[in-house]
Amino acid sequence: MKRTGPLPRIAVALRRERERHNISLAELARRAGIAKSTLSQLEAGAGNPSVETLWALAVALDVPFSRLVDPPDAPVQVLRAGEGITIRSEHAPFTGTLLAACPPGARRDLHLITAEPGPARAAQAHIPGTTEHMLVTTGRWRAGPVGAEVDLDVGDYARFPGDRPHGYEALVPGSAAVLVMEYV
Repeated sequence: MKRTGPLPRIAVALRRERERHNISLAELARRAGIAKSTLSQLEAGAGNPSVETLWALAVALDVPFSRLVDPPDAPVQVLRAGEGITIRSEHAPFTGTLLAACPPGARRDLHLITAEPGPARAAQAHIPGTTEHMLVTTGRWRAGPVGAEVDLDVGDYARFPGDRPHGYEALVPGSAAVLVMEYV
């Protein structure tokens, strides 16, 4: 099966959401704190967006992150290890892979996150009412709201508000976790 990258889906989703909000390219770029030229490239299906850029756009558009990278629907979906839409952090050794987007009427997204020791992945507040659920599958993590981070080992679960600044930091090499983003 031929696989295409996420850029075409991101381009269509950005344009769809921007037009749904009836705002200009310049206004969305301003709200997201990114360059207009960067947004223009993304809507044209070019560029290499970071997790931070896509989160900023999702917050500015008041939509879940997955709405910007939503994979096509299929009656049965199997995502093999190493597949999926993986987006890297610009500032930390961190990646996020969308495992399952929130279908219409539901309010959650499922991600696999991986990281290596190094700078923490600082995450800005997501849309109001967001709660994050994190289950460590490999390694050790420090995660949670700024100032209230907790250390987590394999099998540990943490729930914390995602609508305020928070972070994720791998404490050992090869750390991975399942992250559920819950929206109200």
